[in-house]
This record gives sequence, structure tokens and C-alpha cells, in this order.
Amino acid sequence: MHELGIVFHVIKTVEDVAKEQELSKVSKVVLEVGEVSTVIPEYLEDCWKWACKRSELMKESELVHETIPAVTYCEDCKQTYETVKYAKICPYCKSENTCLIQGNEVQIKEIEAL
Repeated sequence: MHELGIVFHVIKTVEDVAKEQELSKVSKVVLEVGEVSTVIPEYLEDCWKWACKRSELMKESELVHETIPAVTYCEDCKQTYETVKYAKICPYCKSENTCLIQGNEVQIKEIEAL
């Protein structure tokens, strides 16, 4: 379960930002989670609730996750397409010369604090 590692990293990053900005409490963190990142949102939320109880700054903070759609680029026809719907094969030219350009990342989008 890599969700716990992600949560620990996010909390550490948020705590560092809060210290720099002299914040006293974090009420919400918005994460952008790629559609093909292999992160399971329910596990992420469970880990968040468990881990935040151990941080005075993060206690009772809310986690919101937004999905970043997966997009693949075809090197042959230069088109982009929905990765989940078509996988590795380009729906326009049927090429397998493709690469994922978006949708496997996890990043902090927003921190709401006092």
C-alpha cells in the first residue's frame, strides 16, 4: 500500500509549508491524483485520517482529491487521446508508438489553512 507513503510525504510537505508561512492549523488539502497513478482513493482517505491524528497541525484536516485524466500522445500521427479508453494503441492511426503525457502524477494543488 503505497498510499501511506504518499500521505506521509504530503503531510511532511504541508507541515514544512505551514512552518514557513507561520500557519497554526491546516483545514484542508486538495490533491490531484492521476487516473492511472495506481493510487486507490479509499486507501488514501483511510491513511489520511489515521496519519493526521498524529500531527497537531493536521488534526481534523480534510483531504479532497481531484482526478487528473490520463492522456496519451501518439508519436506517429501527433494526436492525443484518452488513455483509459484506448490504452497503448492510438485510436486514430493504430500505432503503438505512444507515450503517456498526463495522468500518473500525484501532486498538492491547494492547502487551506489558518
